[in-house]
Amino acid sequence: MTSISDVLIENPVIAAVRNDEELERAAKSPVKIVFVVYGSILTLRDICDRLHRADKLVFVHVDMIDGLRGDTAGLEYIRRTAAPAGVVTTRASTVRSAKQLRFQTILRVFLLDSLSLETGVKNVLETKPDAVEIMPGIACRLIGQMEQKISVPVIAGGLIKTKDQVIECLSDGAVAISTSNGELWEM
Repeated sequence: MTSISDVLIENPVIAAVRNDEELERAAKSPVKIVFVVYGSILTLRDICDRLHRADKLVFVHVDMIDGLRGDTAGLEYIRRTAAPAGVVTTRASTVRSAKQLRFQTILRVFLLDSLSLETGVKNVLETKPDAVEIMPGIACRLIGQMEQKISVPVIAGGLIKTKDQVIECLSDGAVAISTSNGELWEM
């Protein structure tokens, strides 16, 4: 299984797909990692199959899939039907369950204030995900603070719309960015 840490270094732009049109664009783009942030238990297999055929490393945001819970049974269902490399979630409990099933895990942390920064660091240290995605990604100054306290790769995601913002996030310590802006997938 390809490790996200290995791929992030050479592929710092991650496609976050929210619909079928973005799915097709991501499949044809040069990005290597795709976050699936839409779909249902009825469509997830087809979405992941399309990305696998395009040789993408697929991560399913389990909190965003209709009809699915991020509990052990839901994660086992994802493994059997869609076979992604890993999952993205905002829930520490889902990271724990996913790690038991040998998924690669990305914990999505929303940094709104100093308390959310402390809670995010605590959750990362306790659950030990393979990477952490900081939202919103344009909160670049906080990336460095988070990065100093944890030992997993930091991904910036959310509200990243320009090449300058990508460069700023990477300069501030993120190893990659995730975006639904298809123009940035071509970087």
